[in-house]
Amino acid sequence: MSTPYSNKEVNGDKSSDVVWHEAAVSHEARVKLNGHKPAVLWFTGLSGSGKSTVANAVDYMLHQLGAKTYVLDGDNVRHGLNGDLGFSDAGRIENIRRIGEVSKLFVDAGLLVSSAFISPFNADRQMVRDLLAEGEFIEVFIDTPLAVCEQRDPKGLYQKARAGEIKNFTGIDSAYEAPVNPEVHVETADKSVEECAQQVVQYLKQQEYI
Repeated sequence: MSTPYSNKEVNGDKSSDVVWHEAAVSHEARVKLNGHKPAVLWFTGLSGSGKSTVANAVDYMLHQLGAKTYVLDGDNVRHGLNGDLGFSDAGRIENIRRIGEVSKLFVDAGLLVSSAFISPFNADRQMVRDLLAEGEFIEVFIDTPLAVCEQRDPKGLYQKARAGEIKNFTGIDSAYEAPVNPEVHVETADKSVEECAQQVVQYLKQQEYI
């Protein structure tokens, strides 16, 4: 039986009858109305590194500043859109491909969208970057040592992975490829959540996104 992400439609074989429909309201008009530049803030890091926590703190700060925002969280997306995907390398790649396409739609709508996913492979993060225009993909590396992530272990996943109950767990028996040159490098070990979020918001201010 084929998996949902191995059939022709998911793999990218598109019908010649599918044509992009131009919207009556342009991307530029949406950006002008929102009053700030749109972009994907792509939070990547190990499980337990604080990606979702920092992403939500950034989202709150941006909302307080009047920006139009949204958060796409890895676990939340797997409850719906990506609920049919597993955690094999193929499943992870398809997970990121789908969320990259969704993120692109949010950017087209003129939003600052925070995407919090482990996204362990450099090639997959580059794939999402390539979907977007220059400056619309901001890689935020939530850099937390594996030992600290294991100590936190908020969902008990590392304990299960060490016991062999979870296979293909990033950082244990599946690789995590750290970003080589992220736009924002957040080292969380000696910073509060607020300080981490402020670092991201400060980057957006310096680069005149907001």
